[in-house]
Amino acid sequence: MPRFAANLTYLFAELPYLDRFDAAAEAGFEAVEVLFPYDVSAQDTQRALVRNGLRMVLMNAPPPNYTGGVRGFAAMPDRVDRFRYDMRRTFRYVEALRVPLLHIMSGTASGVNAEATFVENLKWAAEAAPKGLTLTIEPLNAVAQPDYFLNDFDLARRVLDAVGAPNVALQYDSYHAQMITGDALACFEAVKDLVCHIQIGDAPHRTPPGSGEIDFPALFKAIDASGYAGWVSAEYESPKRTADSLGWMNL
Repeated sequence: MPRFAANLTYLFAELPYLDRFDAAAEAGFEAVEVLFPYDVSAQDTQRALVRNGLRMVLMNAPPPNYTGGVRGFAAMPDRVDRFRYDMRRTFRYVEALRVPLLHIMSGTASGVNAEATFVENLKWAAEAAPKGLTLTIEPLNAVAQPDYFLNDFDLARRVLDAVGAPNVALQYDSYHAQMITGDALACFEAVKDLVCHIQIGDAPHRTPPGSGEIDFPALFKAIDASGYAGWVSAEYESPKRTADSLGWMNL
């Protein structure tokens, strides 16, 4: 079976932020991820990690643009300067929390200029990134994220080929893969050579694994067979009590 992590933006959301780390450790997780940890000091998050023996494996960037109201704008041609300014703040969080993976969000955009901007921003970020950090890109489906630029796995492969950096790779999410392609398992097999991080949630409503369309026993078997050695992070809308949704860990 894969090594499972908990996305604390989604799981244990019934608890205050810092208490979610305690709950994740109590549930047996050894690693966590937080999409946007910027509202809490890195020191407070680090203390929550240390007291529970947890490692934080992934976060998102750039930080939410509070003045513009968008989450992610790496593919937006008119925000290149803002992207690079905000990424410097992100890198400080990465270093403080010792996070090995950073998801770069493209934002809402379209067209050849957006693709060129995304590629150039990723090249810049790959050069500027702290040593040991891998940047990820993740296709998001149009139902969950309307008008999101990176909404297709073929596009993701093309962007990664254009960037050509060893520290930029693909983040695969089973929920988005199922919604985009209709077959999360076949999608994983098609892109597994690019994957450096995996997230799981069922489709069509980002529910716990085993509650929707995806064959998770087969997906877990394929992940193991691929030689993937990273974390598989649970990212789904949990019920009122997250602990009641964790049966999938024994599928």
